[in-house]
Amino acid sequence: MRIRSLLPPALLALAAGCNLAPTYTRPAPPVPGAWPQADAMAEVAPGGGWQDCFPDPGLQAVIRLALAGNRDLRAAALNVVKAEAMYQIQRSQLLPSIGLLAFGEKYRVPSSVGSNGKASIVQETALYVGVVSWEIDFFGRVRSLKDQALNQYLATEQAQAAARLSLVAAVAQAYLAYGADSESLQLAQKLFETQKASFGLVAASREAGVASDLDLKQAEGLMEAARSDLARWRGQLALDGNALDLLAGSPVPRAQLPADLASAGAPRDVSAGLPSEVLLRRPDLLMAEYQLKAANASIGAARAAFFPTIGLTSSLNVTGVGLMSPQLSGLFKSGTGTWGFSPEVVAPIFAGGSLRAGLRSSKADRDMAVAQYEGAIQSAFREVADGLARRASLQEQLAAQQALVAALDEARRLSDLRCREGLDGWMGLLAAERNLAAARQVLVLAKLACWGNQVTLFKALGGKV
Repeated sequence: MRIRSLLPPALLALAAGCNLAPTYTRPAPPVPGAWPQADAMAEVAPGGGWQDCFPDPGLQAVIRLALAGNRDLRAAALNVVKAEAMYQIQRSQLLPSIGLLAFGEKYRVPSSVGSNGKASIVQETALYVGVVSWEIDFFGRVRSLKDQALNQYLATEQAQAAARLSLVAAVAQAYLAYGADSESLQLAQKLFETQKASFGLVAASREAGVASDLDLKQAEGLMEAARSDLARWRGQLALDGNALDLLAGSPVPRAQLPADLASAGAPRDVSAGLPSEVLLRRPDLLMAEYQLKAANASIGAARAAFFPTIGLTSSLNVTGVGLMSPQLSGLFKSGTGTWGFSPEVVAPIFAGGSLRAGLRSSKADRDMAVAQYEGAIQSAFREVADGLARRASLQEQLAAQQALVAALDEARRLSDLRCREGLDGWMGLLAAERNLAAARQVLVLAKLACWGNQVTLFKALGGKV
């Protein structure tokens, strides 16, 4: 017999029930309708993801390695699996729980109480199948809890997407930093070799009586300063490699890493669009909205707790019962079936104020979720606004630094010419070379800041991963 036939049709109709959760309305974004300086952004092809923003093949290879091996991202994926399982558990409460009960009993009936004045052995066996327990969700409590679990699961999915986006941006930043520091190391190596050669020339001039002891010591000081810079950049490059290894979850082949910033490839601009578009694609904002929906659903469960809980237990005996025989027999014979139906209604009368307190707590959680959602929107808006504001400033700084490097390069050339003609001493040339090398290193950092700002904007605008 199907279990549905055990339930009165009226109770099945009650299962459709009502839902006491408030109607969800998305809060209006508490931010302006347009970005400041939005005209500073360039457009890219619609639907572009991180592969479009980061075209360098080496960087793409490292990003794929990180997406496959990063341990934090793996933990985020497992959180999604756990949240999905919790949702499945909660959703199962909407359906009856079907159970099976089998038992057997054997005992002796003495002659003093026997039906025919004789002692006998009685054996009873039974097999029951039916609804172990089922709460008929007339007031929507179970469905509200199911909706809450669903939105928590969806929020966890968006948390994983946010983790992927953050990982891609972090790998891109670390990759560009490695290229910049590798280029700075080459500049430091070149400066050290130049200063070392100049020190040798000054030492030879000192032996010939042309240069003074002061010139010699100043040249030696500049050479040792260049040696110190060289060691510092070597250490920094090793740290950059370690950072990439950690992000990737495994050692990154150094042959895949850029030899300088130019070979790392400049990230492409992404479209700023409108704030409403960003709200639809930033995973952290979607996560905050799902958490708000979950808090909204919990109010429905708290409200339903004020109303009666309707439970149901039923059973059907499908075997046999009451066999008076020393042998186990008669199982599944006709004429031995029984059934049972046990509805239960539990209505709260006095709970010491706990129900009202639970409802107030649920409403407070919902209000906090609204505040957190609106705060996340404002933070996201500021991240994009800051990135747009820094973009123009960084480009101007980069142009100024490029002009400074060109001027110092010309100054070094003129200083070298005057030194060769005997118009100036060696120290003027050494200082010019050091100033040029320092300006070139600042230029590398300025370019890194510009490219890093584009990576920041990619993340802030919710780039696809």
